[in-house]
Amino acid sequence: MNKQSSNKPLMKSSYAKALWLSVGLHVALLVTLFIGDFNATSKPVATPTPSSAQMEPIKAVVVDKAKYDQAINKIKKQKADDAAAEKKRIKAIERRADEAKQRRAKEEARIKKLEIQRKKKEQEKIQADKAAKSAKAKADQAEKVRKQKEQEKQKAEQAAATARAKRIKEEAEAKKAEELRKKKLAEQKRKEKEAKEKAAQQAAEQALIAEQMAAEMAARNKARSQQVMTEIQRFSALITQSINRNMIKDRSTMVGKTCRLTISLASSGFVTNVSVGKGDKVVCDAAETAIYKTGTLPVSQDPEVFKEMRKIAVTVVPDFS
Repeated sequence: MNKQSSNKPLMKSSYAKALWLSVGLHVALLVTLFIGDFNATSKPVATPTPSSAQMEPIKAVVVDKAKYDQAINKIKKQKADDAAAEKKRIKAIERRADEAKQRRAKEEARIKKLEIQRKKKEQEKIQADKAAKSAKAKADQAEKVRKQKEQEKQKAEQAAATARAKRIKEEAEAKKAEELRKKKLAEQKRKEKEAKEKAAQQAAEQALIAEQMAAEMAARNKARSQQVMTEIQRFSALITQSINRNMIKDRSTMVGKTCRLTISLASSGFVTNVSVGKGDKVVCDAAETAIYKTGTLPVSQDPEVFKEMRKIAVTVVPDFS
């Protein structure tokens, strides 16, 4: 815009100079023609008659005026032609200037667009680099977590193998203890049989004593059964408390919910199996995890009590107190 504005005064100045130069040249030409025509018309005049002396100057003046008008018209036409040509030339220059301006504007717009595209690509590259770095960091973190989980899995497998070996050993010991218990029980029965046979031999006089002994034995067995049941209830409560202590609880999902579980135990209290019964899945999963985490639960050392509780069913109620 500034270049076009500065070009216009320059073109106007050039036009003015050319116009004045043209006017000067035409004036000089007019003067030359006028002087030449005047000399040419005055040479033939000699000694004119009075009538011719009166008519000739008028004729000469008419001829000079016609040539003068013709010359003036020619000059005006030339001047008009020059002005039109100059105007046309200026318009052509202005048109070229406008075209150049438009081309320059288009080029500037193109360069600006390219610059915007370049900046956009730079931003996209920056964003892509950031995304790549973020993805790499996430991948590294994922790999780290994977390795950690792999290590934890290996440790868990080792722990499980150790637990299996321990369970097998304890089961063998429990089997041996059970065989010993059966042997003792058989021996006890044998002795009881002998006692009964001996008592049978004393039929009359020992009848009352036998009845008393039988009644006493029945009472003892009943008391024993009640004692066994009481012990089972007590250990059931202890087992439930132990599960609750090791259980991960969430009040919002577990409150008011229960789970029924059947636990198989070795004589040492080691958990050999857990069977999930009816109940809330969240509570059941948490209780089962807590049982295996505990590993060993409280059991009675009394063989008769343990016999009844080696496969014990408990109801787990999450305690939030």
